[in-house]
Amino acid sequence: MTAEVEAATPAAEREAGWREVAGEIGVRVGRRLALIASVFRPITWILVILAAVLGIAGAILGWWELTVVALVIGITVALCALFLVGRTAYDVTLDLARTRVVVGERAVGALTLSNRGTRAILPSRVVLPVGSGRGEFGIHRLAAGEQAEELFAIPTQRRGVVKVGPVSVVRGDPLGLFERAHRRDDPVDLYVHPRTVLFEGQSLGFLRDLEGLPATDLSRDDVSFHALNEYQPGDDLRHVHWRSTARTGKMMVRQYEETRRSHFVIGLSLSQADYATDGELELAISAAGSIGLRALADSQRVEVRVQGRSLPADTGKRLLDSLSMLEPSKPREGGIAELGGIVAATMPLASVVVLVCGSRVSSENLRLACSRLPFGARVLAVVADESAASPALRRIADADVVTVGTLDQLPLALHRVLA
Repeated sequence: MTAEVEAATPAAEREAGWREVAGEIGVRVGRRLALIASVFRPITWILVILAAVLGIAGAILGWWELTVVALVIGITVALCALFLVGRTAYDVTLDLARTRVVVGERAVGALTLSNRGTRAILPSRVVLPVGSGRGEFGIHRLAAGEQAEELFAIPTQRRGVVKVGPVSVVRGDPLGLFERAHRRDDPVDLYVHPRTVLFEGQSLGFLRDLEGLPATDLSRDDVSFHALNEYQPGDDLRHVHWRSTARTGKMMVRQYEETRRSHFVIGLSLSQADYATDGELELAISAAGSIGLRALADSQRVEVRVQGRSLPADTGKRLLDSLSMLEPSKPREGGIAELGGIVAATMPLASVVVLVCGSRVSSENLRLACSRLPFGARVLAVVADESAASPALRRIADADVVTVGTLDQLPLALHRVLA
């Protein structure tokens, strides 16, 4: 019994080995057939099937006319397939002059193809996907060591991130029956930034800090000296000014101004329910970007919050890149009122909060959003309303609310707030 088991074991192992080899061969053959089938266009399959049907029908019925038509179709398909023979081993370089542009500008780039081989490469077609579209370039025959350069311009009509590439080298036949594509380069992200406007501004609020600026609030303990006052019960004896005490005969203590550093927070609502049109949302994003750039120029700490997440805003480039990728939020994430609560929960030490929303936000919702913000923070609300012919200023509770119809109105509106 033991001998029979030992004899059966090598046989089972050999059978398992053959199965594994057969499976590997099947996978490789399947990949090769899929690669061959990928060069066939739909019209090619129709012609191949038609030739087979006509050939079989001609043989069965004895009609030489059908057989001749089948042969003509078959020879035509075979001749077109010969156009796929040859190398397409270009060295492809995709170069964008700028990977960041403002919406409305053109992104200019160059596509360079070089033949580094020892043999010539037949004419081919190069396809450059750009977002949902694509551009096509016809490349002439390249001799060994020769290169070709194609310039292109990408118009930008909408804010966003456009994927440029990957470049595909396509070989085909004059009748369009076959097409063989090879990807030769990695895609490049083109950031289309929102429009922004530059304006003169100043810090709207400060946060207590050793490196901050003096504020109008007085304090018993800080680094910015303000004046001398007569001692009051509870004053810290460490701040007694002894020279003045000796001269006046009364105990005098130092009084300080609070120093604060700005903690600038922008709350941008992405809820479609807050905006009457898509243009209002784009205006709000542009306004948020403009205010953020001004705050960064003032060396303030800037944080941008939208529904569901905060955006990188430590530099102007990262801020605009983040704004380029924004999409409307989901309805379950709420509007400006919910965003105000999130800002208060995640950034309780904010000294200035700018809320940006659309014209569909009612005064009640805006008041609710402002009431949820951190206590003591200065609040500014910017309402994007494309129907507004001129900037308007109003007060809701302790918040200044400005309404702008175009981005160019924003500097004037903020100047009125700061005046």
